[in-house]
Amino acid sequence: MSVAERLTALGLTLPAVPTPVANYVPARQYGNMLFASGQTPTVDGVLTMRGKLGAEISVEQGQEGARLSVLNCLAAVAAHLDGDLDRVEAVLKLTGYVASAPGFVDQPAVINGASVLLEDVLGEAGRHARAAIGLAELPGGAPVEVDLVLAVR
Repeated sequence: MSVAERLTALGLTLPAVPTPVANYVPARQYGNMLFASGQTPTVDGVLTMRGKLGAEISVEQGQEGARLSVLNCLAAVAAHLDGDLDRVEAVLKLTGYVASAPGFVDQPAVINGASVLLEDVLGEAGRHARAAIGLAELPGGAPVEVDLVLAVR
């Protein structure tokens, strides 16, 4: 099954590639490695949620934010690969950043939202190494941000 068919089966569509808010590109390739810049849970350039996990944002809401963030990463990857996500050989590393209230320690549970979605969409190629990092703040008050390192053909 192609990645496009998996997305359809999951009832998902890739969003428009978010416009960078500073001086960087959404994706950069070097050899067969592709780096997707960090993405937050935005839709059409608008942040869909603000706050910190363990305060204003629940783990379940954070997981949904992580899913949207990784969909934005995949949109950047797809745009870089001329729409062909089947060129992804492997997601090598996912780094998830979680804006955390004092005492919040469930960053891995939040970032699982992104991890599960990658495997659902990309199959075995979506399995990855990962870090889930708690931070005091993220850009614009976002609760989560995700970036990816991939191997591509």
